[in-house]
Amino acid sequence: QLQLVESGGGLVQPGGSLRLSCAASGFTLDYYVIGWFRQAPGKEREGVSYISSSGGSTNYADSVKGRFTISRDRAKNTVFLQMNNLKPEDTAIYYCARSRIRSMLPSWYEYWGQGTQVTVSS
Repeated sequence: QLQLVESGGGLVQPGGSLRLSCAASGFTLDYYVIGWFRQAPGKEREGVSYISSSGGSTNYADSVKGRFTISRDRAKNTVFLQMNNLKPEDTAIYYCARSRIRSMLPSWYEYWGQGTQVTVSS
């Protein structure tokens, strides 16, 4: 069964950090672009970051540049999103998905995970 499972979300104070994980089962992440997306209540799902299949190319939304870092661990078949200096506006459900295309558009992605909640609040 092809599946992506996100984990690592939680409640954190402004300025804090979290590391999200996107673990794959049923397929190897190596062959795909993996993207992170988020959706806040009442808003559309937006692209946060992606990493190419080789890991040599990454991209970030302007709102998270300099604060978030995406990486992949081939041995663990997992992609990570390190989130530092978190802000209240980062509060959302975070999802990962796979694609053959390097894009920040959700429509290019498939096999979405169930999401993990990130809440930034004092």
